[in-house]
Amino acid sequence: MALNVNGVSLKSHKMLPLPCSSARSLRVMMASTIHRPSVEVGSVKKAFTPPREVHVQVTHSMPPEKIEVFDSLRDWAAQNLLVNLKPVEKCWQPTDFLPDPASDGFDEQVKELRERCKEIPDDYFVVLIGDMITEEALPTYQTMINTLDGVRDETGASLSPWAIWTRAWTAEENRHGDLLNKYLYLSGRVDMKQIEKTIQYLIGSGMDPRTENNPYLGFVYTSFQERATFVSHGNTARLAKEHGDMKLAQICGSIAADEKRHETAYTKIVEKLLEVDPDGAILAIGDMMRKKISMPAHLMYDGRDDNLFEHFSAVAQRLGVYTAKDYADILEFLVGRWEVEKLTGLSSEGRRAQDYVCGLAPRIRKLEERAQARAKQRSPVPFSWIFGKEIKI
Repeated sequence: MALNVNGVSLKSHKMLPLPCSSARSLRVMMASTIHRPSVEVGSVKKAFTPPREVHVQVTHSMPPEKIEVFDSLRDWAAQNLLVNLKPVEKCWQPTDFLPDPASDGFDEQVKELRERCKEIPDDYFVVLIGDMITEEALPTYQTMINTLDGVRDETGASLSPWAIWTRAWTAEENRHGDLLNKYLYLSGRVDMKQIEKTIQYLIGSGMDPRTENNPYLGFVYTSFQERATFVSHGNTARLAKEHGDMKLAQICGSIAADEKRHETAYTKIVEKLLEVDPDGAILAIGDMMRKKISMPAHLMYDGRDDNLFEHFSAVAQRLGVYTAKDYADILEFLVGRWEVEKLTGLSSEGRRAQDYVCGLAPRIRKLEERAQARAKQRSPVPFSWIFGKEIKI
């Protein structure tokens, strides 16, 4: 099996197969292909196809009776999930961090922002742009959560606590891309049209986290992913401070704080599932870890670079914004947070999943050194986001 962490392939020949049904045993790895959008040839108009498309997807893998678990947790969700949301009036908004267009000093504020940005290296901008594009694909993430059986928003305005959480979480997350997008636009350092095209390509391509409409898998994924974005934005904040842009450091730090709060909510859900259905929950954790946690923007494309996500991830790895070590650290953190080692009363399959999950983080760390040695042999890559400048990866 191979774990791909930020574009770095970590291979292991000793990972145990997950005991599974015959349907699962027939699953094959999905493959990404590149398709071009619809074009007119003579008088014939070809249908639009996603630029990135995945195949062989498993759907609705959760047994129908498990929906009762989530129905039974509605009151719990109302009391323990929704408290992690902030009232709109108490939330920061992008304008709190940006030059005021209604102010007489707007031009001067923009000039100051651009002066600060002059000191920031191009490779940092590549990572910040990649993070921003990831945030801007928010419609995809809300859609993904609303594919999950038993917790989706059935009407678009459902009063189920699961649905209220999903909409309000989306509303809070929506500020992240707005803020970073406007800051990068004002910086004058980036090719906004190429960035905008990348966002459109990414939303059109979607994502396949391999959660199979299964909320057990889905909430394991979101727990891991919110922790990952907390780490990533926290590190971009640290680097912005080192480069002398304190306002950008404040921006990234504020986004990281949101991600941390959202992480708390999602990890609580998995913690509760481990309490009410320990076998089902540990099997889900093991399943997602075997398949690997793919990053939300893994189908990223700018119309030019067929390996854009891999290249962006390699720069993030080199700068220490999000690394294979972070992946292992997050796994280790969640295993401890959920007290996976202390689970008892599991089936034989559950115990195997427990052993696998508890031993995976050290294994990833051992493989990281070999992966990094291979990564050092790569040549610089041009990024359209910064006018085609070549960046070491």
